[in-house]
Amino acid sequence: MAHTGKHLDLFQNYLVQEKNVSENTLSSYMRDLRQLEEHFSGTDLADLTESDLQNYLAHLSESGKSKATIARNIASWKSFYTFLTENGILEENPAKTLSAGKSEHKIPEILTNREVETLLQQPKTSDKKGLRDKAMLHLMYATGIRVSELIALNVTDVMIPSCSIRCYSKKRERFIPMYPYAMTILRDYLEHVRPTMISSDQEEALFVNVSGERMSRQGFWKIVKHYQQTAEIKKDITPHMLRHSFAAHLLENGADLRSVQKMLGHSDISSTMFYTQLVPNSLRDVYQHSHPGA
Repeated sequence: MAHTGKHLDLFQNYLVQEKNVSENTLSSYMRDLRQLEEHFSGTDLADLTESDLQNYLAHLSESGKSKATIARNIASWKSFYTFLTENGILEENPAKTLSAGKSEHKIPEILTNREVETLLQQPKTSDKKGLRDKAMLHLMYATGIRVSELIALNVTDVMIPSCSIRCYSKKRERFIPMYPYAMTILRDYLEHVRPTMISSDQEEALFVNVSGERMSRQGFWKIVKHYQQTAEIKKDITPHMLRHSFAAHLLENGADLRSVQKMLGHSDISSTMFYTQLVPNSLRDVYQHSHPGA
């Protein structure tokens, strides 16, 4: 299948040459579609399912986006996917039945503790790629960072003595602790694997691909999908699902909301409050009745 960029280029040409849309309409359509692509770590938009789109609508809603913004996104996607189906690129239109009302109360799926354990056991530690993958997956689940933050990490962001990492998001710095086993795996990767994988001694990236250069969003997306298949987990695991699971599991085990907010890098605690929907009702009640931010 052609790369997403090609599909977007074809769609953009169609909007300009055949539909003769205004510059504002063109700009908003393309912005919505590129943000959708970014959310799914650069995966091909033609490979997204209706469930993927519904999950992203839920993300927009929980992020505080207005109904008008959500409706505009749906209009952009419907136009794009109608174009793909009418031109034979797709057989079915995943955006066909979408509506803003259906998305607002949808709770994203998370992994159970057992599913996380199974996923983390998948990479084979007998080869350097497996060791790298194991370190990446453990770091993601240990810290709950975004995939964009993961691939942006440099070697100097690993704090082995304090068992933590330094992460930058929107020019803000935060330090996130890691459980000791995750740090042990990361240290092994740093000491024994990464030196043999980097293409240059000047490379600063913590995680590199087989070419020895900084791992890409799409590269990590493929890694997650691969281990989902080998683990035989039916859920459609995404890097963001690991972040959801991290937050929900912390809250479920008694972490306070403010601490989880800091680790996730949320500027507004209302974004963190969303995760209380993913944990048992009894725990939600505790937060709603006793937490000062509730």
